[in-house]
Amino acid sequence: MMKKILFPLLLLFLLPVFGQSSIESDSIKIREIYNIALTNGKSYDWLRHLSNSIGGRLSGSYNAQLAVDYTKKELDSLGLDKVWLQEVMVPKWTRGVREYAYIETIPGSATPVNICALGGSIATPEGGTKAEVIEVKGIEELSALGENKIKGKIVFFNRPMNATNIHTFKAYGGAVDQRANGAAEASKYGAVGVLVRSMNLSIDEYPHAGSMYYGDIAEDQKIPAAAISTKDAEYLSSVLKLQKDLKVYFKMNCETHPDVKSYNVIGEITGSQYPDEYIVVGGHLDSWDLGDGSHDDGAGCVQSMEVLRLFKEMGYKPKRSIRVVLFMNEENGLRGGLKYAEVAREKSEDHIFALESDSGGFTPRGFTFHADDVQLEKLQNWSRLFAPYYLHIFKEGEGGADIGPLKGDGTVLAGLQPDSQRYFDYHHAATDTFDKINKRELELGAASMTSLIYLVDKYGL
Repeated sequence: MMKKILFPLLLLFLLPVFGQSSIESDSIKIREIYNIALTNGKSYDWLRHLSNSIGGRLSGSYNAQLAVDYTKKELDSLGLDKVWLQEVMVPKWTRGVREYAYIETIPGSATPVNICALGGSIATPEGGTKAEVIEVKGIEELSALGENKIKGKIVFFNRPMNATNIHTFKAYGGAVDQRANGAAEASKYGAVGVLVRSMNLSIDEYPHAGSMYYGDIAEDQKIPAAAISTKDAEYLSSVLKLQKDLKVYFKMNCETHPDVKSYNVIGEITGSQYPDEYIVVGGHLDSWDLGDGSHDDGAGCVQSMEVLRLFKEMGYKPKRSIRVVLFMNEENGLRGGLKYAEVAREKSEDHIFALESDSGGFTPRGFTFHADDVQLEKLQNWSRLFAPYYLHIFKEGEGGADIGPLKGDGTVLAGLQPDSQRYFDYHHAATDTFDKINKRELELGAASMTSLIYLVDKYGL
């Protein structure tokens, strides 16, 4: 009885925005999208192959090329109007032999700790690096300590992500500067290396990789940089309180090579009425090498592929041209996103909307949008159609790193927002593996993205 009362009330609420016939037809179409995604989806099978048969896909690696070949083949099989590879030069960095580290409190007494080289770091000297450690909570503390207290030591950046921040990506943003810029800043004061607490809200034994940057410092000023697991960061910090002159030894064999050729993988359904207006949906095909990149960002790639597959399966002919773009090199350079935007501008392509999934394959909660006030209001009005699927986030925000370079061209940018509470348990770590993926959650995300793209295509912005 309650459902019979609520549905007419919902229709009346939506009438000023859509009109009754539009509400009903859109509700039916969105229900169809979810039904197909949840009963005849392809995203989970695609991700199983990408993760288990190929694995980690660091830019410039053999696995990255295997992923390009596989996803292009799968897009070719969908009967799209166009499928092609967009060439892009990407950085190539290799980890080498597994890293090793220990804490030495007295000569001959070693307690092993878990570390991994940060992406872009130089190697330690051949015999490794051993030095006393100075703990800081952030880059801003370095200038206060000065060269006198830092020179010849390993700087240990130990500022945790803020656990009280419910928005975990904001917690990440509040801590990641020490990973990205810590080595460059510490080297100015004569440090011989840095250890950075992993970007992780859990206390565990897994170090989390990620990019670091030296900026414009000279080659002979560069120092090795590693992430240390949160459990070992806690241990090192506690031991330092008892013995400030302890030493840490670490050995890394990473290497930066010349840039190599890679590709963005692109597929398109050409629009029936406005073929020169483009809607993009995508994720990044590369991943870090410790796990298999299932959540970051294999999930986003297969969800984006699924958008076009669902439209083909439904027989839906979009008004506007819809592209799936699997970007290469988000993790350590953003070359794929930059190349795509560069070519789009060279061709004067009109991109009206771009949606990225790069926050994991968890239960979808909604979307964030970079749009003007009129566009944002229109998008937020559509949120009522998503209420039956428990999506409630329709607010201003960012879209995603790969589509970010399209900003400024009048393109509305959007990002899928899944539940993020578990994301940083896996992000950039060996734990980011296919067994952490829930099939239904992944499929719900793909259906949500498809439904939003359907509305943007039908009504425009």
